[in-house]
Amino acid sequence: MSAENKAMQDDPSLNPAMFWVAEGESLWQTKLGPKNMACTSCHSDAKKSMRGVATQFPKIVKGKLQTLEGQINQCRSAAQNAPALAYESKALLALTAYVAVQSKGMPITVKETPANQEQLKKGRQWFNERIGQLNLSCAQCHEDRSGLKLGGSLIPQGHPNAYPIYRLEWQTLGSLQRRLRNCMSGVRAQQFEYGSPEMAQLELFLMWRARGMPLEAPGVRP
Repeated sequence: MSAENKAMQDDPSLNPAMFWVAEGESLWQTKLGPKNMACTSCHSDAKKSMRGVATQFPKIVKGKLQTLEGQINQCRSAAQNAPALAYESKALLALTAYVAVQSKGMPITVKETPANQEQLKKGRQWFNERIGQLNLSCAQCHEDRSGLKLGGSLIPQGHPNAYPIYRLEWQTLGSLQRRLRNCMSGVRAQQFEYGSPEMAQLELFLMWRARGMPLEAPGVRP
């Protein structure tokens, strides 16, 4: 990150992602469905109930590997009887950003457990497997060549601790899954579907790989 980007990220009055956070706060209190329930009906004040939550995902919930976005949709379906939100929709990004910002600065706590062991193994496999017409893996760029340059841009270590992020290139907020699909497209590979088990497995490995790092969400990147 440049000093300018970091300053933009760390100042709530300059970070463009805070518009989504404000929308998420509004959605948190909006009653939906036949039960006329809002997120706050079960979880009360997000500043207290959601503190530390985003640092734990993806995790196994009722036997299923669940991302933060997936858990938000699960709550909508089960508790509110409301339709699931589309991936990359403004509403889902806003709610995800609002939940994530409650854990800003806290260390990522994803660990390997007996429950997630097989899912983590699959995520590690996706990270190291060469794919696409360019026959490249995530690891070849983000481990073997991190710190070098590609097309004039610095290759990062590929940590997911700032998502959802506002990318200046996108001029909007986007999820980790959007970024992963961009990489898959870049190596000319078939992209994993939004919300797929493969995406959740790869997210799990990336968050485990970044364990101990502070959550910066919502971040700002070039």
